[in-house]
Amino acid sequence: MTQPHNPPSQNLAALKEWDAQCQLLTTGRVSVLLRKGGIMETHDGFEVEHRQFLLYPTFLHQNAAELQADYTELLRPDPTPGQIVLPALAEVVAVQKVESLEAALRLEPLQALTAGAIERRFHYRNRPWIHALLLRVRPLSAPLTLTETPDLLGCVSWVPLGEMRVEVGEAVIPENELQARRQELEQVLRA
Repeated sequence: MTQPHNPPSQNLAALKEWDAQCQLLTTGRVSVLLRKGGIMETHDGFEVEHRQFLLYPTFLHQNAAELQADYTELLRPDPTPGQIVLPALAEVVAVQKVESLEAALRLEPLQALTAGAIERRFHYRNRPWIHALLLRVRPLSAPLTLTETPDLLGCVSWVPLGEMRVEVGEAVIPENELQARRQELEQVLRA
């Protein structure tokens, strides 16, 4: 039996994403997340503001019409109102800025959003691009439960959590499969 991966105490943030998407990532059904916000440009290219972060499932703005039909069964009411249950630690393996709508739409089979949702996010705020993030996801040994406070709510991508240590298990996708998904992502974007 493999031992849990125990990173040292670190200053962590959580990324807000639809609960259905968090479920898909934490079960390994998908490894690609499409994002508009939470990305910054550096001299080395485009970077996620945090390379490691906790997944923060949100029920706000989940939209069945923007989720592929195969995944709509994951939509549910908040099972713990007043609390936020953070299920996993995600690590960014790759970031791809996609500046062609045609290329963005080719990503549909690799992630959970519909073509219409991809197009809407692509054009959001009249900035025609989107980022595809490939994530390595490790479930927390015990989900981290936080009481909802005003600091944790609101329409922001990132929620700073401060210094903490989390115990995580093995990645939900074996490394060879994750690298195969990375190659697939790169091939789809080159097509």
